[in-house]
Amino acid sequence: MTSRPDRRTAIKWMLTAAASTTVLGRIELGAQDPAAASPVAAKGYGTDPDMMRAYKPGDFWPLTFTDAQRAAAAALCAIIIPADDFSPSAADLGVHDFIDEWISAPYPDQQRDRPVIVDGLAWIDAESQRRFEKTFAELDDGTKSAICDDVCSVERAALELKDAARFFARFRDLTAGGFYSTPEGMRDIGYTGNVALGAFPGPPQRVLERLGLA
Repeated sequence: MTSRPDRRTAIKWMLTAAASTTVLGRIELGAQDPAAASPVAAKGYGTDPDMMRAYKPGDFWPLTFTDAQRAAAAALCAIIIPADDFSPSAADLGVHDFIDEWISAPYPDQQRDRPVIVDGLAWIDAESQRRFEKTFAELDDGTKSAICDDVCSVERAALELKDAARFFARFRDLTAGGFYSTPEGMRDIGYTGNVALGAFPGPPQRVLERLGLA
């Protein structure tokens, strides 16, 4: 199991991913009651946390995942974005901790996702136990993929698996949003923004002359 990122890093990560509105499009899980997953009562920090401060656990809000939920989330992240020749897996980068931070935040969008993710992780462990008498995290990758294949499309999923497919779609979006907000994920897609491409030669001579600076 990967180590947890510090809270300051995790919050900055969450804010960065939240700006990715296309990646983080919401698909809600059926007619879930948002109160079903014990909603967070914390007030949060508003819109402008002090990123120069070294925050401690509890300075933002309590996290949600139990050890079992964190293990299932990490295993699912690793199946959705596995390691390859170009980058580590989403689990290796701690994307499951980003998701934990996301659903624990006391804001409307995150709180709508909370029951979707919590109930979905309960489903995937229960389904793993039903089929293979193991938790999802204990399965080999091929067996994990077999479960995911049944819920990877809301349109194609069996009627009794539609809610699980909606969970998977939302978890997949959050995994992608978290992964591609990391330096490793950005490199994976060839993003080169915010990188100096060479020495700056200075303003053009004609501009300096026009401004009377040459």
